[in-house]
Amino acid sequence: MPTFPSVEDQLDLITKGTAEIIPLDALKERIQQSIASGKPMRIKAGFDPTAPDLHLGHTVLIRKLRHFQQLGHTVIFLIGDSTALIGDPTGRNVTRKPLTREEINRNAETYKEQVFKILDPEKTEVRYNSEWLDKLSYYDLVKLLAQFTVSQMLEREDFHKRFNDEQPIALHEMIYPIAQGYDSVALQCDVELGGTDQKFNLMRGRDLQRHFGQPQQIILMNPILEGLDGIQKMSKSLNNAIGIHEPPAEMYGKLMSISDDLMWKYWTLLTDLRGSEIVKMQEDVASGALHPMQAKKNLAHTITRDFHSQAAAAAAAEGWARQFQQKSVAEDVPVVKIPKSAEGLSASPDGQPAGQHVEALRTTKLLQLAGLAASTGEATRKLSENAVSINGEKFSDRTIDLEKLGESPILRLGKRAVRIEWTT
Repeated sequence: MPTFPSVEDQLDLITKGTAEIIPLDALKERIQQSIASGKPMRIKAGFDPTAPDLHLGHTVLIRKLRHFQQLGHTVIFLIGDSTALIGDPTGRNVTRKPLTREEINRNAETYKEQVFKILDPEKTEVRYNSEWLDKLSYYDLVKLLAQFTVSQMLEREDFHKRFNDEQPIALHEMIYPIAQGYDSVALQCDVELGGTDQKFNLMRGRDLQRHFGQPQQIILMNPILEGLDGIQKMSKSLNNAIGIHEPPAEMYGKLMSISDDLMWKYWTLLTDLRGSEIVKMQEDVASGALHPMQAKKNLAHTITRDFHSQAAAAAAAEGWARQFQQKSVAEDVPVVKIPKSAEGLSASPDGQPAGQHVEALRTTKLLQLAGLAASTGEATRKLSENAVSINGEKFSDRTIDLEKLGESPILRLGKRAVRIEWTT
């Protein structure tokens, strides 16, 4: 009989980054039952193959599937090849243009290739909802539709808005959430994943499972991932998406362009780091022990590595730094002029007088003269906290060779940086 982590350990990973769980107590109970029986829960997330390529916004749910997979549960990657013929009306103010079965099949094949960059193919059920939806008779469909009312469908926000705005709502669009709900019946799901915009559809699965005498699935909703603009939902049509098949350098560069605030949401929703690890990283940034730019570099490297390789991520990072960072740092930071002969700056060996044959400088005094620390005492403290970098590299030594500093070094303490120009 398989063994599972404790309820607390499972919830720590499952709830990371989630927006809402309906109902949470039922999830805890279902996990306990799974541990007691040794039977894994069945977890599904559905994707309609309406376009050939997935982007990072799609992978939020796929990564949550991975978390359940890591905990020993059965995950189902459901390809909505039949529901794609209808088109999900979520967030739409017009009826979707229908796809052909050939287009759907082509897109579905690319989905299978892409999801296994995250999921373990040996432990994943790949299913198509045409397996059961295409077998429903006219009588079966009528019985399903009879479980819902038009007024209930109009409670859905986008339908309600379109109705009030006197915009058309095609009848087949109202079938979509019912068809999605029946997927949960066919697969006997314990948990269904979806975005917060999918709540209406996800709840229909619970309704139909109750009708068919099954335990009602738990709904786990993740936040919608904003795209590169940090405002609108990630979407290729809005030109703010990062495709998971994009070249490493392009993926890395796009990730480096996001805002510092959005970076933390990407860390939460697009990586396997535990919540406690992300909180620690945020604390390090707040204290100055870790620069936000370095945190973002780490994020870009992590995601690029996940979809390509360690070597590809390292090369992308090196290429980005060569192309952008050296130029931007040199141009954007303020310049401070400091004489090498300044009192207390020289750390000349063998007792040589300050200002003569200077080979090394006191880092603490340099930080004070650069205006980055109020005193050498504060500079000493910041060095011990690993909050200082010189020319883009962390530095904690009390002295530094002039050769290492170079002709125009960049000093950074926390969020502040200056470029030194030596004077005589």
